[in-house]
This record gives sequence, structure tokens and C-alpha cells, in this order.
Amino acid sequence: MIECSINNLVKYYGATKIFENISFELHSNERVGMIGQNGCGKTTLMKVLMGIENYHGGSISFKKGSKVGYLDQIFKCSPNTTVMEVLEKPFENIFNIKHELKASEERLKNLSGEALDAEMKNYGLLMDQFERCGGYDIETNINKVCSGLSIPDSFRERSVESLSGGEKTRVFLGKLLLENPDILLLDEPTNHLDIKSIEWLEEFLLTYNGTVFMVSHDRSFLNKVANRIIELEPTEAKVYDGNYDYYVTEKERRFELEYKAYVNNQKKIDRMEKQIERYRIWGAMRDSEVMYKRAKELEKRLEKVEVFDRPTFENSRIRLSTDKVSRSGKIVLNVKDLCKSFDNKKVLSKISFTLFYQDKLCIMGENGSGKSTLLKIILGEIQPEDGEASIGASVKLGYLPQNIIFEDEEMTTRKHSITESMARAELAKMLFIQDDVYKKIKFLSGGEKSRLKLCSLIFDKVNFMILDEPTNHLDIDSREVLEETLAKFNGTILFVSHDRYFIRKVATKIMILDKSSMKLYPMNYDDYLEERKKGTVEKPIVKNPKPAKVTPPKQPKKPNNKFKIAKVEEEIFELEGKLKNINEEMASNNDNAEKLYELFQEKESLESQLKDSYELWESLQS
Repeated sequence: MIECSINNLVKYYGATKIFENISFELHSNERVGMIGQNGCGKTTLMKVLMGIENYHGGSISFKKGSKVGYLDQIFKCSPNTTVMEVLEKPFENIFNIKHELKASEERLKNLSGEALDAEMKNYGLLMDQFERCGGYDIETNINKVCSGLSIPDSFRERSVESLSGGEKTRVFLGKLLLENPDILLLDEPTNHLDIKSIEWLEEFLLTYNGTVFMVSHDRSFLNKVANRIIELEPTEAKVYDGNYDYYVTEKERRFELEYKAYVNNQKKIDRMEKQIERYRIWGAMRDSEVMYKRAKELEKRLEKVEVFDRPTFENSRIRLSTDKVSRSGKIVLNVKDLCKSFDNKKVLSKISFTLFYQDKLCIMGENGSGKSTLLKIILGEIQPEDGEASIGASVKLGYLPQNIIFEDEEMTTRKHSITESMARAELAKMLFIQDDVYKKIKFLSGGEKSRLKLCSLIFDKVNFMILDEPTNHLDIDSREVLEETLAKFNGTILFVSHDRYFIRKVATKIMILDKSSMKLYPMNYDDYLEERKKGTVEKPIVKNPKPAKVTPPKQPKKPNNKFKIAKVEEEIFELEGKLKNINEEMASNNDNAEKLYELFQEKESLESQLKDSYELWESLQS
């Protein structure tokens, strides 16, 4: 059943068109992921569906009586609102019934006779209504969601204003899930969630009794949850009936078909243009009206041929340089017995590990497990209570934080002392083009600041990168380029990430922080998952068999038609000569009816043969 239908939607901001011709449907119990480049209008479309923003063309229709819930990236509530008040908000009607029940209980104490019977009847109706609405399950449902999203009991009386961005995300996501709407609209639901919470959310959404429509750049999340992908582009919404991996394969297949059709279309147009030119040359050489007529016919056919646009497989993507960096020493980082506490709570306890040249180590753990604290100690931003972190010889360190702040945000995107042409060339790789290079940093979005900082780090040719959630604010295309670049990076990387797809592509080692201690897995992410299932840390030895050599089938050779074409052209010239002679004979025998009739019959036969020869000649050009 169709829960929501969007037809030819158009949206403008002022004179700027955001998108047009957007059409798709959302069906009952479907889980749809929407992807697209940053700035293509994904969040705008979500707000249009919720009625928060208007639209300028097309139509939106929801199934009658559908309840729609929306998780925004920006959270609003009254000052001093507590977390518990937010979580109880979905149950306001039930709490109103509960208050009426309490009031009825008070009235029952002072009533008798018929008034008591009437109030007892009213109390019974309220109790039935309370039970039907799930009044006895409120606390259980809240606890279930809080447990899954790692919202501790200590949070419940805190004001929402005092929470971090990640903590607010978990609280408002919890509120939305408790509302249990028919259609869930989720805008980047995995932002600020740790892997444990993401995995819980995946399982929750897989069994959710309703329709889920989500914007996400988390490819592992989309693979697990989505059964349909919609790619939003400025002029259309492309629908793929599968998860993210299916989308990648199907998009490539569609592109190959479109490109093949485009090439054939161009060949057809080129062939017709050459045929027209050839007919004109023949007409001029032989003073043949037939040839000119044939050229005109082909021109009319050419005008009716649809000209296909050249398909593009990818839009503009960032291009990160893979130039070689200077070699560091063998030991890049040595951490020994690090300890750190906050407010008498032990965050790190006896943390020790060594990072070697060309290691790519991912630090994982639940929110609050000390990942960012460990990075800050390594960077010297905070001091440990005990232990030390020492950087090795010949190390040039670069750091990409979660929240990027530049020392002088009044600066433009040109920071380094280089020529304008060099600066433009480097910035263009990160999609800063034309007047973008003169933008002041304070006017850049989070994604633009991330791209600028990455551009600066790579230009500086650092050989040791420390990255804190590097995929935050990046769209999928930019994440893929970052993965390719870091995988080829000729230095050492230490990074924190909850993006499992990114970890799988980049990490060569995994470190898990849990309850102030750590475990180091000297293996990639897939092997780590296998070890986690077995509960061991020993890396299994797997010998990969050499793939069997496959001999590609020989492509059939394209037939060479040059000889046939030459032969047909000779026939055409011969037939045209005969036609010319007949026309002259008809002119000289215009008073001999019997002779004219014979010549006319012969002319018709020759014209029919000539037409067949033309068609054969045109087909041999293909």
C-alpha cells in the first residue's frame, strides 16, 4: 500500500532551483534510504514532506490518517527541559488519562449511591482506555529505547541544553522511536552514535512496524536496513530496488547501457550526416536530381532523430593527491601506561601500544570510552595523570578534529604562502572553484571546513595523520575518495571512526577501548569481526587460493564491408546512367505513345532497383 506519493516536486530558494521533477513513492513497511551529494536538497526534501518548508510545483499526498515523525539534524525544545520530559512527550495523552484516573480516585472517596456508581463506570472506561493505549508499558518502552541508544539513567534529570550534540541526537531519536509513527523520516540518524548504538538501531528499524525513509551517508547502515535506495539529483530521483551494494552495481550497469545507447546514437547521426554529404557530392558530380532528392529525404529523417545527452557516471568529486611523503622512523608513536580520570571517573587505565611506520590503526569504542581523550593526550592538548605518549623520529604530524576551528576564521580559503595559480589548483581538487577560493572561513559549512583542512594537511605532506571522525560532514562520493587516498597514503594513520564501511577500507589494525582498558587486534576490520565472534584475539591463518585463470572469450571480428560498399556504389552509378539515358529517350520520343509506355515501364523498374541499392548502401555503412 502507498503511504506517501511525491509527483514532479519542484523547490526553489529565491531564484536558485534546488531540485525539479522529483517523483517516487513510499510503501507500507518499506525501508528507503536517500543518498546524494551534499547540497542536493535531501534535508530540504525531508522538511518539505513534513510541511516545515513549502514547495513550488508538483504534489505530495499521504495516506489518510498517517502519522509522520521526523528526526531533524537541529534539535529545538524549551529552556530547562529535562531529558525525561522529552522522552515522555510521546505519551502526553496517556499521562492526561492517568491524571484523570487519579482525579477520579479522589472523587470516589467522597461519593455514595448513584453518584458513586456513575463515577465507578467513568473510572472503568478510563482504565480501559489507559490499558488500550499501553499505559502500563510506558516505563518498559522508555527503558528499552534508553538501553539501546546508550542513554544512562543519570541523564534523565539533566537539562537538554547541557547535553553534547551526540547526546541530543540519541535523546531526540529515542523520543521519535517512542512516538511510533506510521512513517519515520530520519535525517542522518547515525550521526554521533557509537557502533553499538548503530547496531541496535539497525535491529530496531528492521523489525519496525511502519515505513522508514532515511537520509544517510553510512553505507553499512544502508546495506543492513534499506531495501530501496533513492539517489536525489537536481533534475530527478533515481530509484534502485535494493540495498547500497545493489545500488552501486545497478548504477554501473545502467550507466553502461546508457553510454552504449549514446555511442550508437552518435554513430547513427554521424553516419547519416556522411550519407547526406555523399549524396550531395554525387548529385553535383552527376548533375543528378535523384541524389539531391535522396539527400533531402535523409535530412528530414535526421531532424527527427532524438539526440541523447552524454551520460556521466560521477559528479564532481574531491581529488586528493597521493604524492609520496617523507619517511618517518620505524616507531611512529609509543604509548606507555597512560592513565586519565575526570571527576574521579577512570577514563583511561594503563593504556600501552606502539604504532609503527605505515600502520593504519582505528580506535573504536562506545561514546564516552575515552577515544577523543586518548587523541588529545597524544597531541599534547591535555596531560595524563600517569604514563607517557612519545612521538618517534622524523615524524611530521597532522590532525583533523571532529569540530574544525581555524585560528583566524576571517581568512579566505588561501592559507599557505604560494602563488594564486598553485592555490587554485590545490583548492580545485577539493571542489573550491571560481569565487569559492575567496570565501572567508567563517562562512564555510562543516563539510567545506573538513575538505579545506584535509587539503591543508595533504599539501603540508604530513607523514603521520591523526583523524577524529574524518567522514563527518562528507557525502558518500567524498568518503570514497578519502578512503582510496588514505589506503594509498605512504605514511601512518591513527583514527577514530564509527563508519564501518570506512574502517573496513582503511584500517590495518583495530583497537577497542572499553571500561578504561584496551584490546589491540593486529588485523583488519573483517578479521576483527570474526575474532569477536570467536572471542579470541589470535589472528587465524587463512591461505587464499590463487584465482583460476580465466581466458576471456574472443570478440567476433566486425565484418569488413569496404568491398561490398564499392560494388554497390558501382551498381548505383550504372543504374543512374541507365535512368539518364531513358530520360533522354523519353524526351526524344514524346510523340510515340507505345515507345513512351515501354520506356516508362523500364524506368519504374530501374528506380525500384536504385532504391534497393540506396538502402543496401546505407545499411552497409553501419
